[in-house]
Amino acid sequence: MARAGHGRSDCNRDFLMLTVKTAQKRQVLDITDQVEAELKGSGLANILVKHTTAAITLADLDPGTDADILDALEAMTPQKNWRHPHDPGHFPDHLWSAIIGPAITLPYEDGKLTLGTWQRLILIELDGPRERQLTLTTG
Repeated sequence: MARAGHGRSDCNRDFLMLTVKTAQKRQVLDITDQVEAELKGSGLANILVKHTTAAITLADLDPGTDADILDALEAMTPQKNWRHPHDPGHFPDHLWSAIIGPAITLPYEDGKLTLGTWQRLILIELDGPRERQLTLTTG
């Protein structure tokens, strides 16, 4: 993940733009370490993926879990004639992003996310490969 820019917004919150490059059509990426590298002190971190075909959440990433997540999304989605205007076959990517969500807010302490034992912060790429932009707001 590369730092695309940074600044300070109102309300004493730090604001960073981060970039994640994905390599596959559908992919689960662990971004925990990259986000933690930007955290200082303690507070709340809000991470937003600025795209409608990617999502952010927490998951246990034991081997194979990434593929299980992607397989489950496929299995839960009916095959039908979607009405998405520019590519109906691309609609499930938007649906999964909306269901999982584009943002998450997490507490952090001493520059580390306060996650459970097996939890990792993941970006789910649904229509790659692409360069994804994330906004990290802390405070």
